[in-house]
Amino acid sequence: MSYTKVAVPTGEMITASSGKLHVPSRPIVPFIEGDGTGPDIWAASVRVINAAVAQAYDNQRHIEWMEVYAGQKCFDRWGTWLLDETVTAFREFKVGIKGPLTTPIGGGIRSLNVELRKQLDLYVCLRPVRYFPGVPSPVKRPEDVDMVIFRENTEDIYTGIDLEQGSESNIKFKALLQQHLPQEYSKIRFPDTSGFGVKPISKQGTERLVRAAIRYALDNRRNSVTFAHKGNIMKYTEGAFRNWGYALAEREFSGRVYTWDQWENTKATKGEDAANAEQKSALAAGKIIVKDVIADIVFQQTITRAREFDVIATMNLNGDYLSDALAAQVGGIGIAPGGNINYETGHAVFEATHGTAPKYAGLDRVNPGSVILSGEMMLRYMGWKEAADLIIRGVEGAVAAGTVTYDFARMLPGSKEVKCSEFGDAVIRAMTDGTATIVTTQVAAAKPAARHPARRTTGAAKRKPAKRTAGAAKRKPAKRTAGAAKRKPAKRTRSSPKPRPAAKGRARAKRAAKSAQQTRAATRPSARSAARGKTAARRTRR
Repeated sequence: MSYTKVAVPTGEMITASSGKLHVPSRPIVPFIEGDGTGPDIWAASVRVINAAVAQAYDNQRHIEWMEVYAGQKCFDRWGTWLLDETVTAFREFKVGIKGPLTTPIGGGIRSLNVELRKQLDLYVCLRPVRYFPGVPSPVKRPEDVDMVIFRENTEDIYTGIDLEQGSESNIKFKALLQQHLPQEYSKIRFPDTSGFGVKPISKQGTERLVRAAIRYALDNRRNSVTFAHKGNIMKYTEGAFRNWGYALAEREFSGRVYTWDQWENTKATKGEDAANAEQKSALAAGKIIVKDVIADIVFQQTITRAREFDVIATMNLNGDYLSDALAAQVGGIGIAPGGNINYETGHAVFEATHGTAPKYAGLDRVNPGSVILSGEMMLRYMGWKEAADLIIRGVEGAVAAGTVTYDFARMLPGSKEVKCSEFGDAVIRAMTDGTATIVTTQVAAAKPAARHPARRTTGAAKRKPAKRTAGAAKRKPAKRTAGAAKRKPAKRTRSSPKPRPAAKGRARAKRAAKSAQQTRAATRPSARSAARGKTAARRTRR
């Protein structure tokens, strides 16, 4: 396509075939500078990204940046919030990045971010959440947080079917509901003053999200994939998400995963001992656990039992809440990266996860960490892992040295407050000096020989009157490699009608070889043994 408002630099296009990217040495990458603090943040971030690429590949690779327009800057120049050429550029050049954008007030586009995701069908909102030592945190053990959220990006509330009370569309919808579904209509407490929203969850949308999450977990040697849902109440939307997810996992990844549904089915047909033996065998073979948790309890458990969670796949609204709540544990959204990806077409737009903060615009003051780390995600997605590793090392080194922007400096006594641009300089120095350890490249060093499952959640199995500790079953962990991460069993939800695989206690586990009953207990890692495993090198994973 010929561009009239956007300048196309000299370089080559990133292409994709069979779900795989083909990245040249001088790829053209579209970027949106962003509104408010966006220009300050982008100026610091692009220098870090360029420095990492130059250092990693001895100046043999280089990104050709192509500025495209959306938001306030676009509106001021052309009277529109989003240029068609911008969407075309992201579609044509496959991979891009953007800063924070203003949400237009009034009619028209509800959100520029949502509009880009919908037009490019970027069905995964990918939000990795990890802790950098030295970052201030409100929790006692932020280092336990190392999770990746796969949030569905095109369904649920993002469909945008939101009917205002008293509007023509609201009245028509209400009449349709009253006429054709009177029993459902009767459940509405105040129909005359109600707004209506529609929450579609599809099998196709669920399956492509879950497929991407499981593939990511397998490729990155993660321990588990957890479906977060409210299926105990919304049985045919969020409950269906859970059921479709399990079905896909067992159908497409049967040789590489073990699901809680499999455990339940084996228990029902052959007994609990057989189910435990089956699970133990799966763990010993290095399979990942696919499990589920009710959406409300996941907020508690990701704080109190953070090590039980690894990759989390969930729907749009749950993922929106959860990703920001998790970011709060590791420093806030100012340092939280994000990406919007279609793993089938290869399209991806990486982005700041925070707002525009207009009162700080032009002051060179805010934290550029979100866009810097989104750039790291982009490089890793492109296959330029060496450059991505350098950015991680640079951020770790800058933060560990106490060289931080005002948002962190006010909470870190003895730290040195620097400007936005100066933080970028500090990151570049740290990755050049090599003063911090690269952690992301260690992930492939040793795959755990076995991974133990987190505890089951609501709706899993019937309660058993076995002795338990505060509702948590205990298990003895299977043998693991030295670098394997260990986790505590997940906490049961109050409404759960069924239990998870249980043990008789640590004392019996110690004598497992002496009886068949003790052998059964040995198949499940206990909470205490999992706690002792917290010193394992889980931080070796991104």
